[in-house]
Amino acid sequence: MGYAILTLLIFFLAISPTRSNINFIHKSCKTTLYPVLCNLHLSRFSTRVGTSPRLLAQTAMAAALSASRKTSTKLITYSKTHKLTKRETSAMNDCIEEISDSGYEIHKSMVEMTKVHIGSGFAFDMNSIETWVSAALTDDDTCTDGFSGQYMNGEVKTMVRKEVLKIAHLASIALTFVNNFANG
Repeated sequence: MGYAILTLLIFFLAISPTRSNINFIHKSCKTTLYPVLCNLHLSRFSTRVGTSPRLLAQTAMAAALSASRKTSTKLITYSKTHKLTKRETSAMNDCIEEISDSGYEIHKSMVEMTKVHIGSGFAFDMNSIETWVSAALTDDDTCTDGFSGQYMNGEVKTMVRKEVLKIAHLASIALTFVNNFANG
């Protein structure tokens, strides 16, 4: 009987950190503008994140970067496989460049986040990271602005908007967690 209780206790101790990790992510996601998307993309990393605000911010940035790279590839493929007007081609090329810039800024933020240490330069470093993630959001908005004209194909406009909004929402989530980490 004692062995069964010990086994049960070990079992519950082994899963309780995971449960608290998932709860940490769910609670954190509630602070974002997109809690469902946040949970969808970050819950599977609960073991990696633990209850670390830094790791949560880094993981959110990684999700945004991954979406950025996938979207860039999708837009390049779309532009090669669909007949686009000159105006649409120009807007698509500009958009692909903006998404590339967005990805670079998020990547730069991720790299810098690994170097940040609490101390004298912390506020400056965090401000730089917040600025880069905010710039990534601006790049995403700039991309969709290029498709706002009435002469743009509705299908192209809809596809680009859907893809870019996902990146923007993930970047917004990342920015929330970067801000939370910066503010302690």
